[in-house]
Amino acid sequence: MTVGFAAAAVNGWLDGTFATATCWVKLHTGDPGAAGATAAAAGDTTRKQATMAAASGGSKAASASVGPWTNGGTTETLSHISLWSASSAGTFNGSAALTGGGSWASGYTCTLTALTISITPIAA
Repeated sequence: MTVGFAAAAVNGWLDGTFATATCWVKLHTGDPGAAGATAAAAGDTTRKQATMAAASGGSKAASASVGPWTNGGTTETLSHISLWSASSAGTFNGSAALTGGGSWASGYTCTLTALTISITPIAA
């Protein structure tokens, strides 16, 4: 027996917080901080919509790639993302370090090919 959260409770929270059409992603050059406002990428400041599949087993994933963002004139190093409830303003829902982040030069694009949000452990 594994201790942890009930899958149904976690799935409900994930589906409520990161709804199918209301998860927006922003790029950052460092840890976004407690409010999601620190170290925003300057090359493209827009939030891109992530279409999320229904949560299952304590995990929720984007059903398609997110982006692309196009760098409009600066060179910087991408390292994190923040997750929001709206394309502007809205509620900050969380952040994560990028796997495979790196240098982003003027004219380059960035596309997230995978985005998964998981809460563990799940009780079994």
